[in-house]
Amino acid sequence: MSKIRIAIAGVGNCCASLIQGLEYYRQNTKARQEEHLGLMNYDLGGYIPEDIEVVAAFDMDKRKVGYRFDEALNAKPNCVMVLWNHLPKSKVTVQMGPILDGFSEHMKEYPADRTFLPSDRKPVNVEKVLKDSGAEILLNYLPVGSELATQHYAEACLKTGISFINCMPVFIVSDPKWAKQFEDRRIPVIGDDIKAQIGATITHRTLAKLFMDRGVKIDRTYQLNTGGNTDFLNMLNRDRLKSKKISKTQAVQSQLDVPLEEDNIHIGPSDYVPWQNDQKVCYLRIEGRGFAGFPVTVELRLSVEDSPNSAGCGIDAIRCCKLARDRKIGGPLISISAFTMKHPPKQIHDTEARELVKKFIQGTCPR
Repeated sequence: MSKIRIAIAGVGNCCASLIQGLEYYRQNTKARQEEHLGLMNYDLGGYIPEDIEVVAAFDMDKRKVGYRFDEALNAKPNCVMVLWNHLPKSKVTVQMGPILDGFSEHMKEYPADRTFLPSDRKPVNVEKVLKDSGAEILLNYLPVGSELATQHYAEACLKTGISFINCMPVFIVSDPKWAKQFEDRRIPVIGDDIKAQIGATITHRTLAKLFMDRGVKIDRTYQLNTGGNTDFLNMLNRDRLKSKKISKTQAVQSQLDVPLEEDNIHIGPSDYVPWQNDQKVCYLRIEGRGFAGFPVTVELRLSVEDSPNSAGCGIDAIRCCKLARDRKIGGPLISISAFTMKHPPKQIHDTEARELVKKFIQGTCPR
């Protein structure tokens, strides 16, 4: 099988975890022997994680722009758990992307090793870089709230025929107008807002579905999240959270036969705790009523390394997107979007979505 040539917008923690993970599976035979530790699919339609190759990267931080890609992955404010120490020297230099709304002014008030330091370089022509690199897929890891910047990269993909995997809560693939443009140009796309393997949203969805399947009516629920990475620092600006809250809330509401009223469901980032670094802590509560109205309450605390938690879903999304390109399939990929994203074009229960993804890989499900 050929290599899968990807470009990445946003060389932050999620990007660093993904690239370290790819090298982990490339070099670590023991992990492969342990039933492919941590992967939902090692071989996906003939593609393995090691087939993914980064050919272009964009960022806006002066500690990353102009540097070799592997060096930029270790630059501040990145603070990921080390999955693999020895990354090979990359031939890719990180390019200056458009800032637009990708940077929140409040972050200037924090120590340099915790926040973005915008570069004063002139942004490159994203379309030209994508064309020259030979990229087939652009992976979007921009900060939450970067709506204009995300749209800029999506537009570049439309003009160059490159697929777009939108890992952030800006509605592109789930927006009918954007989706139609990719459909008309026969470009496969996946989105929006990537799920974790075992994260707050997937856990909340699963418990909500359990309540419904067992006949327990949910009266109210909340999900509170804290973390210490730049994502949580960025989200202290509540003006940037509108689409994030919609994405996470709808992901849970979609599991209920009758959605909860707005006052009875609260889901979203809660606070920034610097010493947590890339560790995310979720506090989750569901209150309901079972047989004859007896009360049922579940409280849960989930602690995970935030950035590696989405990388397994990212690897599968990339490879499914490549399969779609091989098969000349265009437009939103419904099954893998439903399985790996919080705000897909169509919400599907996770167990059903997983089966649809299997059928897509086998070629018996068109999308």
